[in-house]
Amino acid sequence: MDKDYILVLEDDQSISNLIKTYLEQAGFKTKIFTSAEDGLNMLNASSPKLVILDLSLSGHLDGLEFLKKARSISDVPVIIVTARGDEIDRILGLELGSDDYITKPFSPKELVARIKAILRRYSSLPEPEEELTYGSITLKVKSHEAYLNNEPIELTVKEFAILQYLLQHKGQVLSRQQLLDALWGPGWFGDPRTVDVHIRGLRKKFKGSLNLTTIWGVGYRLNRL
Repeated sequence: MDKDYILVLEDDQSISNLIKTYLEQAGFKTKIFTSAEDGLNMLNASSPKLVILDLSLSGHLDGLEFLKKARSISDVPVIIVTARGDEIDRILGLELGSDDYITKPFSPKELVARIKAILRRYSSLPEPEEELTYGSITLKVKSHEAYLNNEPIELTVKEFAILQYLLQHKGQVLSRQQLLDALWGPGWFGDPRTVDVHIRGLRKKFKGSLNLTTIWGVGYRLNRL
């Protein structure tokens, strides 16, 4: 099945047609669905280049529920395009793993520019190592599995991403802003202390197995073993 397309989940036909027109003018193929359920079926069948996601969809699942389920099966880039502009929706969308958040009304040309920027960023990323280890901790990158002493540990999308980044940069002092830029994307507007929340979650789940030092006023360092 063709994988060279952008999946658009939008139940307003006038908006989906507008998005389709601008994307196809920019050289992208599109597949459009109005429900999260159909979007998940498509995602299971083939991996698109990127997903454009409205939060208010027809059907039993809304956009945030789609994103949560999608992140359990795919690392595909996701841009939320929605009329829901409340800060809590923005934060939740980004916490669940979206790459960008655009509120309606929006500029179709800006949307295309953001899509291109995200795809450039993804294409320039090195192929991840399949497995990272740190003492009794094992991270299986491609399958998004984490283990402590060979026992599975349930991590959120952002906890997994932060742990992977820490393991790839052992011995380096990483500022909160570095982590935000790398994992939330440059220009993210939220509170830098959101990083601290995820770090606390990692420390709790790995029960002292992470030799992680807080550098006060700066960020964190995962010490070499």
